[in-house]
Amino acid sequence: MYGWRARIGLIIPSSNTTNESEFAGMLPSGVSLHTSRMYLTDNQADELEKMADDAERCAKLLATADVDVLAYGCTTGSLVKGPGYDEEIEQRLEESTGIVSVATAASVKRAFDELGVGRVAIATPYEQELDERERRFLEDGGYDVAEIRGLGIRQNTEVGAEPPMTSYRQAYDLFRSADGEVDAIFISCTNYRTFETIPLLEQDTGVPVVTSNQATLWDALRRANVSTTSLNLGRLFE
Repeated sequence: MYGWRARIGLIIPSSNTTNESEFAGMLPSGVSLHTSRMYLTDNQADELEKMADDAERCAKLLATADVDVLAYGCTTGSLVKGPGYDEEIEQRLEESTGIVSVATAASVKRAFDELGVGRVAIATPYEQELDERERRFLEDGGYDVAEIRGLGIRQNTEVGAEPPMTSYRQAYDLFRSADGEVDAIFISCTNYRTFETIPLLEQDTGVPVVTSNQATLWDALRRANVSTTSLNLGRLFE
């Protein structure tokens, strides 16, 4: 039986081509991944808000696979309406299924708190409007955003087409422009490929690196009572 240790039910935008592959490539032995999709093509606020209307349907489908935890895998999609929206999504999923749930934006904050992060530099693939929503969301949560810089990409499949070297260079250059005066680097977006770059960035900058997929996976596994220490995904997993 697959998932004899735990089953993760992942809910993602339909145009996301990264999250499933990054999760599947790093799951501990005995943990399985099961996915459902919400319609989305462009990373725009109104589209992200509409997408969330489909979350409960996806959660109920995954519940029939007897998953142990649900993960809403979208960063801006779980913060687009401002403070508290991440917890609202988690509550909606849990109330509709009875299954413990995490949402990426909430998972990122939990990762920051686990690592003792106060001041952070943020690299994103987004346009400026979403960057500013993310800045406000995190600052309202008590974190100091030293700088946030996006690539200006609107179409989600274009984000998924970027190689891992893109997130590395963007994050490293951002760290240098901040003169290293940050507690961590955050690379945002569950469709932005980062898993290969996390250990390298931590080695080259000396600070912890948090990414959307990494934080969501960490949060989902701990909610499923599965140890994360065997995974080479940075300090968060140590």
